[in-house]
Amino acid sequence: MREAAEKDVTKFRWADIPEERLNPLLSRKLITGDRIMMSHVILKKDSVVPAHKHENEQITYILSGALKFEVNGKEIVLREGDVLHIPSNVVHSAVALEDTLDLDVFSPPRQDWLDGTDDYLRGK
Repeated sequence: MREAAEKDVTKFRWADIPEERLNPLLSRKLITGDRIMMSHVILKKDSVVPAHKHENEQITYILSGALKFEVNGKEIVLREGDVLHIPSNVVHSAVALEDTLDLDVFSPPRQDWLDGTDDYLRGK
């Protein structure tokens, strides 16, 4: 097996990553590679993620709590241990049914999250 030419790996600890507060009920922590992004999304009960879509493929894994998604006119409730795959450009929204920690994975990384133009999450 051929190895990639001298590429370094990077180790992270969630506890060391600064938490970005987007609104009073929602914050996140980000880890980004060249072609993938992972985020801890911290939602207080009743936090709302308004309907939106993005080119990025998304996988959401509920670490604790519960989220109610609306996708294609259907409600989908995710609880601890549940995983949802959201294909590119599918409109979706979510409401936190209780305090929730989810792990979102995006490919490619969300440019709007990196440059702060994600106004739909910031209540703008």
